[in-house]
Amino acid sequence: MDKRYTLPDLPYDYAALEPHYSARLLELHHDKHHAAYVAGANTTLEKLAEARQKDDFAAINQLQKNLAFHISGHVLHSLFWRNMSPHGGGEPERELAEAIKEWFGSAANLKNQLNEAALNVQGSGWGTLAWEPLGKRLVVEQVYDHQGNIGNGTVPLLVLDMWEHAYYLQYQNVKGEWVKAFWKIVNWEDVRQRLEKVRTLDLAL
Repeated sequence: MDKRYTLPDLPYDYAALEPHYSARLLELHHDKHHAAYVAGANTTLEKLAEARQKDDFAAINQLQKNLAFHISGHVLHSLFWRNMSPHGGGEPERELAEAIKEWFGSAANLKNQLNEAALNVQGSGWGTLAWEPLGKRLVVEQVYDHQGNIGNGTVPLLVLDMWEHAYYLQYQNVKGEWVKAFWKIVNWEDVRQRLEKVRTLDLAL
């Protein structure tokens, strides 16, 4: 059984998100940047297997950091493609709308907080809406590079990529315009389905 990570296909063609996300930008982002995280994860796993075989863990710290970086990049990007849709935009509905109202007061409040979190990430990173299963609540999280700042328990539901490679080719240094465009293609139904599944997690201590 092949346990290597693989690059997922996009759920739409390259031009499907235009004009909000250009075909060329999407192609580069998926085929080059995301693919690099997949390759990096597989290479690191091979090096860890070799380290175990040789019982030589001199490079363990760097290998573990590399593994976290590449797998997290792979996970976040795989989610990111599904979080967007040619038929996206609008407002959250049903139980997702109710949960957002419970924890943020309104969808507008969520958007404002997530916008600020994403735009103010120091360096490269992401803004995310995540489920915190111990408190059973929705939280907004800043992700630095590919590492979150709340804890290992959160599960991302909605992710907004703020690395320069995610927007610079189209929006250049005006990243606020990229954030505005994202909400026009956001796939709320995908987020709703993810919330429905993740609510069954029980991390009671």
